[in-house]
Amino acid sequence: MARSSLTLAALATAAVAGLDVVSTTPISTGLTGRFDSALLSVRGGDQVIIRVPTSQETETEQSGDLVALRALTTGSRGRLPFRAPEFRGQAPIGQTRGVVYDFIPGSPATLDSLDNSVELAEAFGRAIAAIHSLPTSVITDAGLPVLSATESARVATVVKDRAAATGKVPVELLTRWSLALEDSALWQFQPAVIHGSLGPESFLVSGERVTGVLDWSNLKVGDPAADLFWLSSVTREESATSVFSGYNVARSGPVDRQLRKRARLYAELEIAKWLVHGSDLRDPSIVNDAVGMLNGLASSSQADLVNPLSTDTGRVLAVDEVEAMLSKTPRSQPVPAHDHVNAARISDDD
Repeated sequence: MARSSLTLAALATAAVAGLDVVSTTPISTGLTGRFDSALLSVRGGDQVIIRVPTSQETETEQSGDLVALRALTTGSRGRLPFRAPEFRGQAPIGQTRGVVYDFIPGSPATLDSLDNSVELAEAFGRAIAAIHSLPTSVITDAGLPVLSATESARVATVVKDRAAATGKVPVELLTRWSLALEDSALWQFQPAVIHGSLGPESFLVSGERVTGVLDWSNLKVGDPAADLFWLSSVTREESATSVFSGYNVARSGPVDRQLRKRARLYAELEIAKWLVHGSDLRDPSIVNDAVGMLNGLASSSQADLVNPLSTDTGRVLAVDEVEAMLSKTPRSQPVPAHDHVNAARISDDD
């Protein structure tokens, strides 16, 4: 049973000394939320949020989030054009704990919100670029993970190999992924500070501004493309292009010309992860869902032969050869959306 907002308010006063709660508003509802949470108004006009994890998985995620937020010093936060949550206190409840954060105004973003505003899409890009431009000492000083370009490729290869071991990945995709993973030119990038868990729901927005970014539990140094793979789910390619445009303008350092290709690869490997997850759980519904998406992706990738993931395109086809090839290729179908897979629909063009 979900905890009431009054119970959460009482817990918050135990977590933060001197906190004087004057009103409460429940955020979580029902029995299926990952957190029991409430928005609390305190005397003086401030607002805070309290969150209590509802499972061991979300408690572990919350612990990682707290470590990451402590790594974001006042100086590093000052470099960001948005707010990150600030820890106020915590208190035990049952076998877990409630954590209190400052409230950040704004509404959770959606993929549709990017389609509705070029300005907001570019603001997304600038926000991501600001994270990637933070000094890597933010990560190393906190003892958080650091992945080189080679290690990033190795992690992606493990995902591909585990998916391949299920015997349910179309051979066209395994070939496509293998070529990309073995292409050294694709993996020549400078690792940067990355959020590690970005998706549209990570952003809080107000109008055409990004006001906050949430869910920092996977903060690390790694491949910047890992923070951009979810853009392959955007309905309109122009929206993704606007995000990348805002990103490239704001990003410090040399231009990463293979960024979008690696982001596309990560998006496709998200479906492979979903297959592996279902296989590990021996859940036929998840496995069948993933297989359906992989088959759809295999069909759409057939039409993408002139725009491969790898940088080695081989022999350049003549215009009449390309036209003949495309005339024999069925029109690509979008991969069905699924709540658990951020890369549920892969666009046909980078």
